[in-house]
Amino acid sequence: MISVSPIPQTEPPHGCPLCPRLVALREECRAEYPNWWNAPVPAFGDAQAWLGIVGLAPGKHGAHRTGRPFTGDYAGDLLFATIAKFGLSAGQYDARVDDGLTLNGAVIINAVKCLPPQNKPTPQEINTCRAFLSGQIAALPNLRVFIALGKIAHDSFARHMGLRLAAHPFGHSAVHDLGAGRVLIDSYHCSRYNTNTGRLTAAMFEDVFAKALALQGKT
Repeated sequence: MISVSPIPQTEPPHGCPLCPRLVALREECRAEYPNWWNAPVPAFGDAQAWLGIVGLAPGKHGAHRTGRPFTGDYAGDLLFATIAKFGLSAGQYDARVDDGLTLNGAVIINAVKCLPPQNKPTPQEINTCRAFLSGQIAALPNLRVFIALGKIAHDSFARHMGLRLAAHPFGHSAVHDLGAGRVLIDSYHCSRYNTNTGRLTAAMFEDVFAKALALQGKT
């Protein structure tokens, strides 16, 4: 399986050894599902992007299986449909790495690169992986608007920026001024749980992207 990052020089190695718990789970998956990606999941999108979408971590049957962020699970269905609605992609999303989908003006980067047990990385794992998040943001010089999908992504991004969390609390559709013409917009994560419970609706999610496009014109 091949997954192409727009910023390959920033990606962790295929066998990244930094988080023992995540390495152990990766090895279990490699034994059980040898044809899966089973490795840190690279960024996906446009190297000239103005919009950075910061996710949480790969899902087991989504990105950890396919090797592309949000590809192959329900969260990806909603995310890529919304991206397409706002003209930020070309091609048809078909939940496969080889479906020909490309992003235009947007890039997806995760706070944590590897699959965590129960989708819950530890604070230490989040802190360790922030070096890759920071490196990728630095390698994408045109980013001006960021969307954080969930509180973990918000907090890790805020720490990357050196922001005080108390002064920049997570809240759906909240906008945080980052200075230098950059902004962060929060969204509840587009997970099946959040949509099934009504915490996040498609309209609420689309509102976040509409706000991003409106702010992009002002940065």
